[in-house]
Amino acid sequence: MVDLTPTPSFSLTIRLQLPNRAGMLASVTHAIASVGGNLGQIDLVDQTRQTSVRDITVDATCTEHIETIVEAVKALPDVQLINVYDRTFHLHRGGKISIESKMVINSHSDLAMAYTPGVGRICMAIAQDPEQVYNLTIKQNTVAIVSDGSAVLGLGNLGPAAALPVMEGKAMLFKEFAGLDAFPICLATQDTDAIVETVKNLAPVFGGVNLEDIAAPRCFEIEARLRQELDIPVFHDDQHGTAIVTLAALINALKLVKKPLDSVRIVINGAGAAGVAIARLLHKAGAESIMMCDSKGILSKDRTDLNSQKQEFAVDLAGTLADAMEGSDVFIGVSAPGVVTTKMVRSMAKDPIVFAMANPIPEIQPELVSMDVAVMATGRSDYPNQINNVLAFPGIFRGALDCRAQALTTTMYLEAAMAIASLVNPADLDREHIIPSVFDKRVATTVAAAVQHAARQEGIARN
Repeated sequence: MVDLTPTPSFSLTIRLQLPNRAGMLASVTHAIASVGGNLGQIDLVDQTRQTSVRDITVDATCTEHIETIVEAVKALPDVQLINVYDRTFHLHRGGKISIESKMVINSHSDLAMAYTPGVGRICMAIAQDPEQVYNLTIKQNTVAIVSDGSAVLGLGNLGPAAALPVMEGKAMLFKEFAGLDAFPICLATQDTDAIVETVKNLAPVFGGVNLEDIAAPRCFEIEARLRQELDIPVFHDDQHGTAIVTLAALINALKLVKKPLDSVRIVINGAGAAGVAIARLLHKAGAESIMMCDSKGILSKDRTDLNSQKQEFAVDLAGTLADAMEGSDVFIGVSAPGVVTTKMVRSMAKDPIVFAMANPIPEIQPELVSMDVAVMATGRSDYPNQINNVLAFPGIFRGALDCRAQALTTTMYLEAAMAIASLVNPADLDREHIIPSVFDKRVATTVAAAVQHAARQEGIARN
């Protein structure tokens, strides 16, 4: 296994005091670099003729690496460690989001209009014409981010409280990239019926529902039932967001290797929510040869342990992931770290495409196969071609809410994927640039326009 690249996810600031003489700072930076720390900003906090106090920002690879870096600094003679703080924990302290009023209440007249008695007129207007709730409240621009904490990132069943930081972060992304107000709702139940009923009871407040980090296979039933019973868009991002961005990246990767989607052999490792959704969307887009694997190998028709979602992709062949990858054109991993070897990649067809999207450690480290693949993508931001759902979900909901779509459809997902892919200019397309940056301001508006177009074409737009 190649050493992981340091990342801001494990970023710390070290405040230290050292003698104010030549070479002291260099000794500190050398000590940090010698144990693999990635140096960032260095700030001078205070200085006298005898001493200087500095803040040094360092990225590490994991918690244990942070401890190694700190010990390396402590071991230096004449250097006093004043404080160490974890920048990621500091960023989350007190929560990452807040609610702000859109108007200032400075007078009795302001109060009388915003609250009683004036607000009563608004209540009556909505009671007489329920559609006015979209014009006179936050509903038109608000998304519920709902989780039961049963599948938090790649960390497992951590429960609702531990899921809250993720949902707060999601709310930030909705606001930053699409101007949507989103609120985290972490439920203290993992019962399917209870979740469905709770979301239905909360729905009057929201223009859309984003399901997040709910374990398979329950997530499939919860989404299906809510889509059937609500008249607002319901979207399970772990399924459809991942599938949309994966398809967008694959469209452009296949352009590079000059292979059509309908003729390539695709292997998907991971048959949970993301894997199943990717397979379904790729099939709708025209892929004809898809083989799925889980931790027990190929989803074979001979197996008796497959749920209904896995049975949908069962094939006549049996074997291991290595067997599936031999001669394949595309590998898509939404599974576990380190499950793919260099030998498995080298057994693939000419100009293989590898999307190793397990986080934080991919199915295979890109450094191990950089000379063996035509295109490599991961789920990490510190490698090229990050498959990041933020390219999809803000624009999906922006478009759906703006046209008052009754639901989200496969056609919308296909249009969104093609819209994302189109943002990479053919002249700029290369093996390390198959997908636009998450900070490309065109993404959300382009995806939103594609979603609205699809909604109107399908006759489900109410605006």
